[in-house]
Amino acid sequence: MDREIALRYGLNPHQTPARAVIEGDGPGPFRVLNGAPGYINLLDAISAWQLVRELRAALGEPAGASFKHVSPAGAAIGLPLSDALRAAYQVGDRELSPVATAYVSARGGDLVSSYGDVAAVSDRVDLSLAMVLKREVSDAIVAPAFDDDALEVLRAKKGGKYLVIQADPDFHPPALERRSAFGLTMEAPADTAPITPDLLDNVVTRKREFPPDAVRDLMVATIALRYTQSNSVCLAADGQVIGLGAGQQSRIHCSRIACGKADRWMLQQHPRVLALPFASGIKRPERFTAREQFIAWAELSEPEREHLRAQFSAPVEPLSDAERREWIGGFRTALSHDAFMPFRDNIDRAQASAVRYVLQPGGSIADAGVTAAADEYGMTMALSGLRLFRH
Repeated sequence: MDREIALRYGLNPHQTPARAVIEGDGPGPFRVLNGAPGYINLLDAISAWQLVRELRAALGEPAGASFKHVSPAGAAIGLPLSDALRAAYQVGDRELSPVATAYVSARGGDLVSSYGDVAAVSDRVDLSLAMVLKREVSDAIVAPAFDDDALEVLRAKKGGKYLVIQADPDFHPPALERRSAFGLTMEAPADTAPITPDLLDNVVTRKREFPPDAVRDLMVATIALRYTQSNSVCLAADGQVIGLGAGQQSRIHCSRIACGKADRWMLQQHPRVLALPFASGIKRPERFTAREQFIAWAELSEPEREHLRAQFSAPVEPLSDAERREWIGGFRTALSHDAFMPFRDNIDRAQASAVRYVLQPGGSIADAGVTAAADEYGMTMALSGLRLFRH
């Protein structure tokens, strides 16, 4: 049995040769069906596959993820899409299977960051999903199985170089994880702490109830955090990640990034955004970027605005602050933190992004002030006692 996977290079092209060695005596977790993986491709595939497998087990629905640079750009379960989301994701009237819907929703949570992703799904890849992947800018897919017609489509993508990885759903990693760096090998038990609705039992706010959709969304957000570079904050709605702030040294910066992405996800569905008059020849990825820039108009420099104007066939008027607030106020979102909130500023920022439900570990000396802020905004918040750092 071949005990290693040859890699194109390491973290950078000058780091050659590179390989992944399969530990132990049994079969490894992955089999490459097409293409040649790089080091980062494989890191993304490892985390993405674990995320969708855990989402599937927790919520009983097909799950999808879109990974970039070892953190999810998005993750979701396969719930039906609203007309507004179909328009925002530009899938039109295309018939989507549940597994295809899961990936479309995962990618749709951050359409700009998902460009060139490693995709992952918990279920067999069918032709519906393969046809979605065919037109997207994506580098790889990892899944437990592939229909023959789907595999034929994927093997033809990128001139035959699209990376297709089959995951073994029965593979379970060793209980002890090891990492080698700078001449040291560190060991620690793998993070297998259960993420279940029981984490919501310790409610500390005056409002006490988490409705079923909030429980679902908090499970999506919290499971996504397990596979996200820390510090990290995640917002979810409609069974999908809608904003994720990852890898920042300051927690408030994570919250600002996550909430800013969530705002853009909500505003992507605004009728005026969906009706933007694009000039002919503007491609799908360019439209996604242009919509995000239109939403962030106030943050753009004048050269950026001039470039954006050139992509429209008619003059456009940016959304006013009042329009933005009114539209976002019609949503209800859930937020999860991978560690405690050190200050109430995280709650202050979250309330502006329609957050109504919060899950965080607690344990800060500022817990009382954070709880008071949640009460001030009419949120329901629970303390899980479970930190989910990842580095």
